Amino acid sequence: MANRALIYGRFQPFHLGHLSLVKWSFDQGFDEVAILIGMASENYTPRNPFTAGERIEMVRLSLKDSGIGLDRIITATIPTLEISIGCAYYVLSYIPKVKAILTRNPVISKAFSDAGTEVIIPPRFNRNDWRGEVIRQLMSKGDDRWKRLVTPSVVDYINEIGGVERVKKINSED
Repeated sequence: MANRALIYGRFQPFHLGHLSLVKWSFDQGFDEVAILIGMASENYTPRNPFTAGERIEMVRLSLKDSGIGLDRIITATIPTLEISIGCAYYVLSYIPKVKAILTRNPVISKAFSDAGTEVIIPPRFNRNDWRGEVIRQLMSKGDDRWKRLVTPSVVDYINEIGGVERVKKINSED
C-alpha cells in the first residue's frame, strides 16, 4: 500500500490551515496526500458557497503557490452524507488506499477508526484565524483581511469567479 494520508473536509475555501496540514503530512513521512472534498453536492449556501469544482481549483492553486508538486496529491469529491462507520467505508471507496486519515474531528476519528483506518490527530495550525467560517464571515462583511488567510492565487481565483459577491448575496438572503 502506498504511504498515503487522507485529508477529508469541505474546504470552503481551501485556506492556509489546510495547506499547513498538507505540508505537515509530508513532514510526517507521507509520500502522497488524498484530499477528499466532502459535501460536493452542496453549493451556493452560506456554509458551502463554493462548488466542488471551484474547491478543487483552489486546492490546486494553493499547492502550486507553495511549490508542492501535484504528482503527490490526489483530489476527489464525495456528495453530502452523514458520518457513520458505514460512511467511512463508503468514503474510502472514493479514493485509492490510504494508510491514515488526518483529522481533529472526533466523530470522523471514531468512524474511520472503527473502519480500521489509522487516525492521526494533527496540530491546530492557527485555528482561530485559519477557518473557513472566519474567511466567509470576513467576505460577507466586505473585509479584505480574508485575503491574508489563503494563498495569492486563491485570492485571484475567488475574485475571478465573483466569490466575495456570491458570499455576500447568499448571506444577505438569510
